[in-house]
Amino acid sequence: MTIDNSTPTRFESERLILRPYQAGDGAMYYAVGQKNRQHLQRYEADNVILTVKNEQEAEALVQELAADWAARKCFFLGAWDKLSGEFVAQVYIGVVNWDTPEFEIGFFVDQDHEGQGYVTESVRAALDFVFEHLQAQRVSLRCNATNLRSQRVAERCGFTREGLLRQERRHPDGSFSDSLIYGLLRREWAEPSTTPPHPG
Repeated sequence: MTIDNSTPTRFESERLILRPYQAGDGAMYYAVGQKNRQHLQRYEADNVILTVKNEQEAEALVQELAADWAARKCFFLGAWDKLSGEFVAQVYIGVVNWDTPEFEIGFFVDQDHEGQGYVTESVRAALDFVFEHLQAQRVSLRCNATNLRSQRVAERCGFTREGLLRQERRHPDGSFSDSLIYGLLRREWAEPSTTPPHPG
């Protein structure tokens, strides 16, 4: 399975501009990671943005993510508010199986932009990319069973809850948490949505 050469690398939704990270984004990416470090620890402790220790490492990382996009290994999208230019969210699209094709999707929101619908809007734009341009048959989404915000995003974007993985993750304090698995099929994405908009 290959991506059409005409695949866009910039997407717009009502309020957002989404694009892959690129050379020169390092300082911004490092600042976002530092600002959201505590915010991400509960549910996103293994997020790639938390691995960088300085702007130089962040610049190397965004260039690596840009190379991964070009090589079709994975797809990281940053989302910026059209009016303010502020970074509001990140969406990750991972390749599960090119033969199906199946992908997985993940996301986080900047702590100052929670509860404003940016994640839902970003994920919907990313799903359009995955189904229209990557020709996905299926997209999966996994989130912590206590992460109610992520569950609401999944449901608003049309995903169906498919399963529960018990005590899948061990936290630094020794406690465990469960994960929920959601799935969205191509035919379900193509159906007109009847879910009303909801901030989140």
